[in-house]
Amino acid sequence: MNGNEKEQQIINNYQNDEKMMILIYAQWCINHELDPISLYMEAYPYQENNNALAEAIELTVTKEESDEISSDMLMNVLQLFGNNDLAFIVQREIEKIEKQEPRNR
Repeated sequence: MNGNEKEQQIINNYQNDEKMMILIYAQWCINHELDPISLYMEAYPYQENNNALAEAIELTVTKEESDEISSDMLMNVLQLFGNNDLAFIVQREIEKIEKQEPRNR
């Protein structure tokens, strides 16, 4: 594998990981009956349509079909990818959820 191939492989891996992060976010929102697009737009109001988010939403399943996604895991993934604005909005929602159901995190 030459330098260009390695570089392309790194880029592809990052893009795949980023898609997984977006899917985790979208599914967490669905699991907590939140709209992933409206929360995203609150965090990033000047961004146009996010095709990756739209694609991820298409891949989500119902709350009942989904495995649990912990709020801690979501926050870690968002911060790992530098989505601090979205993490701030999600943290606010987590606090609302915890006030309603303190045992459900």
